[in-house]
Amino acid sequence: MRIAIFGGSFNPIHTGHALMAQTVAESGLADEVWMMVSPQNPWKDEANLMDEKKRMELVRLAVNEIPGVEASDFEFSLPKPSFTYATLRALQTAYPQHQFLLLIGSDNWNAFSKWRNWEEILSGFELLIYQRPDVPARGPFPEGVHLLDNVPQMMVSSTYIRRRIADGKSLRFLVPEAIREHLEGKPE
Repeated sequence: MRIAIFGGSFNPIHTGHALMAQTVAESGLADEVWMMVSPQNPWKDEANLMDEKKRMELVRLAVNEIPGVEASDFEFSLPKPSFTYATLRALQTAYPQHQFLLLIGSDNWNAFSKWRNWEEILSGFELLIYQRPDVPARGPFPEGVHLLDNVPQMMVSSTYIRRRIADGKSLRFLVPEAIREHLEGKPE
């Protein structure tokens, strides 16, 4: 199977994340999309992250009914921080029968040359790049790097959602309904 790895802190997951995973799963570019919850992204301050198990629980709830999309805690068993090249290597070892692709946003593509062992990733894996509305992807795009067309773009971010939570504002339409009550702190 061709499996697209959509990694992130998902702090918290939002509708844009879920819609992107669903769109790629429906596109035929991959047989499945694994939403890989990163316990500790090397680019992010751990103090600002929700508990990793909580983030994992929310991703599972959000993608529970999306065909072809799975929540993955694979990185939980790897050393922290989570470096993508190490995760991809470990996935190849654990699942040699599968071909893994990397799904990233245009913001990450534009900074890709700063990633640890980025050349190894480019030489060993296909990349699928989705455009973020505020950050167009810069070319050129080498062989094996595909800019996704016809992908919905949403101006929503986990940072914005955390601000709304802190301000006691509604998250309706910003996060999958299955997790809204969890984040708003209302009884189920």
